[in-house]
Amino acid sequence: MTKQRFYFTMVLASLIRRRSRMPAALLAVAVGGTILSGLITLSWDIPRKMSREFRSYGANMVLVPKGGAIPFGAVEKAAALIPPQSLTGAAPYRYHLVKINEQPFMAAGTSLAEARKTSPYWLVRGRWPERPGEALIGQEVADTIRLPLEAGFTVAGVDAAGKPIGGSAAGGAPSAAPSGGGRPFTVAGIVQTGGPEEAFIFMSLGDFEAMMGSGGIADAVEYSLSLSMRDLEALAAAINEQVPEAQARLVKRVAGSEGAVLGKLNALILLVTGIVLLLMMICVATTMMAVVSERRREIGLRKALGADSAGLVGEFLGEGVCIGAAGGILGAAAGYGFARYVGFTVFNQPVAVTPLMLPLTIVSSMGITALACAIPVRRAADIDPAVVLRGE
Repeated sequence: MTKQRFYFTMVLASLIRRRSRMPAALLAVAVGGTILSGLITLSWDIPRKMSREFRSYGANMVLVPKGGAIPFGAVEKAAALIPPQSLTGAAPYRYHLVKINEQPFMAAGTSLAEARKTSPYWLVRGRWPERPGEALIGQEVADTIRLPLEAGFTVAGVDAAGKPIGGSAAGGAPSAAPSGGGRPFTVAGIVQTGGPEEAFIFMSLGDFEAMMGSGGIADAVEYSLSLSMRDLEALAAAINEQVPEAQARLVKRVAGSEGAVLGKLNALILLVTGIVLLLMMICVATTMMAVVSERRREIGLRKALGADSAGLVGEFLGEGVCIGAAGGILGAAAGYGFARYVGFTVFNQPVAVTPLMLPLTIVSSMGITALACAIPVRRAADIDPAVVLRGE
């Protein structure tokens, strides 16, 4: 029999002989492994999914001009700095004063498909515009000029002096505007947000530029990004450094709330995991202390016959590591079920399998169990054969 095989045989035999005590330690390690595996799985997967859910609260970064407007070239440079996998939506906006039936309103030209991504909280009665000449109007605008869904209306751009702007297309061709500089639109939907959006008229950038006669610039760009607060701040700093024509600003109302919620969630998971692992260590240490007390005479006799302390320490650590490995395997399996249950019942989200969680849980359980055995093993190594075997 080789030395290694003899060692494993001794460790296994010791565990079997003390099967009345070892299940308590095994159960403690399994529970600790379950909590460790389950909560780490949740902390890895749930915040990413919650970050995507937070996108329903709107954009969390805005690009604004340092001068009069942002050239589309600067918008493209900023877009190149954004990780594509984190981008939910990017909506450029242009604003201008217009008149409907001689009453002034603010018009916003944007990519309506992107605006739908960056502002999913908008409640649209009717539908989003799909064709040129269709617009979204705010509830306040609809109430003021009494425009129902699918109604036609004429929008006329005005300059700073309030005079009509004769529109032309972005390429310089005359627009299809009626006399007086107006442009016909149809009410595709009515926006309700409870905010300033209800006072705007939203149209496509193509219609806006055709009416105003200019293009290639933006007054602002809204971004909805699935990034942590730290990554958002780093991205904003990079854009501000590399895009001199514009400035990136975080929407603190959205980004700050998201960062605070996810930060508190991770802190809670870390706290609960730490407490459970501490209790697991105490339980394992108590069990091993009892085992050492039961085996005092055996340890003393072995040391009297020539066994060294290193061999005894290795044997007790081997028992602890075996308990940790077995408990880690059970905990990793149970932890995934625990994570799925919490994910569905608490967060209403499925939890993805993390392949590294099984080896991580087993290695962590073995390491924590070995650490818990430190004090009992030291006591075993300090046993004096002369004192233990006195009178034998």
